[in-house]
Order: sequence, then structure tokens, then C-alpha cells
Amino acid sequence: MTDPIAATEADTREVLVFTLGGEEYAVDILKVQEIRGYSNITRIANVPAFIKGVTNLRGAIVPIVDLRVKFALAEADYTAHTVVIVLNIGERIVGMVVDSVSDVTSLSSDQIRPAPEFGAQVDTAYLQGLASLEDRMLILIDADAMMTSREMALVDSIESETA
Repeated sequence: MTDPIAATEADTREVLVFTLGGEEYAVDILKVQEIRGYSNITRIANVPAFIKGVTNLRGAIVPIVDLRVKFALAEADYTAHTVVIVLNIGERIVGMVVDSVSDVTSLSSDQIRPAPEFGAQVDTAYLQGLASLEDRMLILIDADAMMTSREMALVDSIESETA
């Protein structure tokens, strides 16, 4: 006999909700290692503009990606609310600069719709879909797809140059 509670849990997923340019985005909570304040970023010469630099996280050199620049949004003002979401992508650790983090929420599969193929500011290859949550709309980011193999090769070159 199937456990109805287990079946319900399998149909939900937890996401970390963050803001970026006035919109709400979400990333799978299982990818999140920690949330840190924006500070101590060491700039690296000759890297793409979306890579703000690197930081030392308990002995590991972590590249920091500014999502406002990556998604071609307006220039960010770094405030006390600006944070870095540290993600585990495969065997790599990457930080994402976002405007603020608001909460962790659970989404059921019926709340998630496919991403539209037009009119999005973000390349739809980075989107897992859109979630409707009462009066809010969340843009679900696919963290693995966002860090493409070409970009991860850039990350590898930064790590080897600063090590």
C-alpha cells in the first residue's frame, strides 16, 4: 500500500527564494550550501564581467557570479541586504550575488509551469519553470544549467590561477 504522505512529499520541493532586480527567483534548496553577506571579494583581471571575483571560503577558492550582470539586468547597488548564495554545483562550489534572500518555501508540482519561450529577460535555458504562489510569481532557476561547461571552464582557470 502506498503511503499518501510520502507520495505528497515526493510531489513537492523546497526552494530558496531571492530577489533580483525587483523580481523573485528561486533555486533548489538542495543546491544551497550557505548564505553569506557580500564582502571580501578579490577581483580577477581578464574574466567575464559577470564574474565579480573570488573569495576564500574555509580554504576553498570560490568564484562569485553576479546574477544581475549575468542576466543583463540593471547595475546593482550593493547594500546591507546584498548576499552571496553559495551553491554546490557538481563537485564545485560557486557563489551567486543576489539583491536579497526572502524565504524558503515548498512548491508542489501543480504550482510549477513550464518557462515561456519568449519575452524573458533570462535565457530560458537557465529556467526550470515559473511557480505561482498565491499572489506571487517565482522564476525557478536551474543552477546546473546556468553554470554551463564553457563557464565552468572559466571557473576552473580562475581557481588554478589563484591557488
